[in-house]
Amino acid sequence: MKALNIVLAVVGGAIAGATVGLLLAPEKGERTRKNIVKYLEDKGIKLQKSKIEELANEIADELGK
Repeated sequence: MKALNIVLAVVGGAIAGATVGLLLAPEKGERTRKNIVKYLEDKGIKLQKSKIEELANEIADELGK
């Protein structure tokens, strides 16, 4: 495995872990989604605001099943 793939896997895992942690926190869903959006923006993920919110909603929905 190339070093870049390893780095990307670690970063992806960190983002996924943080997202799960936020979603399992005892806060309202709307507040949690805002936390996810802020976290992604803080990590430098450059998506349109609507796309980040859509991603946060999809993650929340999948974990809520």
